[in-house]
Amino acid sequence: MEDVIIKIKEVIAQINEEENLDIAFPDSYIEDLAKAYINRDLTDDELTELIRKLKAAYDRAHVEAGEAVGTVAAQSVGEPGTQMTMRTFHYAGVTELNVTLGLPRLIEIVDARKDIATPTMDIYFTEERRNDEEFVRTLANQIGKSTINDVLSDFNLNYGTMEVEAVLDNKKIEEKRLDRDEINAIIEKTFKKATINNNHIIVPSQKSDKSDSKFEIRELRLLADKVRDLQISGIKGIGKVIIRKDDREWIIHTEGSNLKEILDMEGIDPVRTTTNNIHEIGEVLGIEAARQSIINEAQNTLSEQGLSVDVRHIMLVADIMTSEGVVKSIGRHGISGEKSSVLARAAFEETGKHLLNASIRGEVDDLTGIIENIIIGQPIPLGTGSVGVKMDYKKE
Repeated sequence: MEDVIIKIKEVIAQINEEENLDIAFPDSYIEDLAKAYINRDLTDDELTELIRKLKAAYDRAHVEAGEAVGTVAAQSVGEPGTQMTMRTFHYAGVTELNVTLGLPRLIEIVDARKDIATPTMDIYFTEERRNDEEFVRTLANQIGKSTINDVLSDFNLNYGTMEVEAVLDNKKIEEKRLDRDEINAIIEKTFKKATINNNHIIVPSQKSDKSDSKFEIRELRLLADKVRDLQISGIKGIGKVIIRKDDREWIIHTEGSNLKEILDMEGIDPVRTTTNNIHEIGEVLGIEAARQSIINEAQNTLSEQGLSVDVRHIMLVADIMTSEGVVKSIGRHGISGEKSSVLARAAFEETGKHLLNASIRGEVDDLTGIIENIIIGQPIPLGTGSVGVKMDYKKE
């Protein structure tokens, strides 16, 4: 294969030299040419002809100067968006874990929301660990949120002594692969007056200055909730975890997201592990990764509904959202609200506010864009309108 790729590059260089062309294909095209050359058993003349035809098709596929790419991309993404159903998606057989899909998810993506409705992660493992069930289950219990309530065998409120009595279940602790000493340390740190005797934990209510018995009972019940909800394991930002095995490996799905801490863990595959929180990807992996995440999330959301949009349109949306080094929304708080043209900003939202602020500041609109020229009835700078013709009277 390598030999064929080298040969194709030599043929392209030869055609360029002989015919004074400028053929330059992406590597993926050259690999496809190599496969076709081998599979079809082409002659050298047929290969040369194929390269010429590919060059003609490649040139035809380019966007022409003056093409309204932004408007076409807006229509291509917007039109299928109107056909989307409002629904949420459940992972196979698991009702606890929801993921926002359809139109609400597409709105989240283009609005570049920092707090998304259902943040979730797909955690993959390295080659040595991907089939190690014990390792995956232990890690899942380290990642997922566990509380005292998850490992109780008995729980009582003693109104006589004003104490909360809890009994831990060793079997549940073992199933969750938790460390008993760590649990005791967390309880002692949180409840200074707690008494731990093997599995029995007694937490006395704080003595109140008020002698009102109703007040004390309320205090005891609040303390009971605090004891039950005390977190004994898990990573910040992550709630439930679901372990699933596909044909080849174990995967963990999480409710909530914390990409930075997960990627620091041993045995995690940093290449495939991902989150649906675009801002988090931007902070941890950089703006290029955030751009790719916008493309992936938008494509997945559309294809989930059975809609196909050319990836180039989505790429244009992702490019404009990330072109300034931060993820910006497409709206009045982002790209549309920061346009240089006063009329373009006013045409989008908050018309009066934009016109008032512009008049106070004495802004000048150069009428270089589409919207402002449509408003005042001039030809727009696209297609034939992007070409100006001047006459030199002196030569005439």
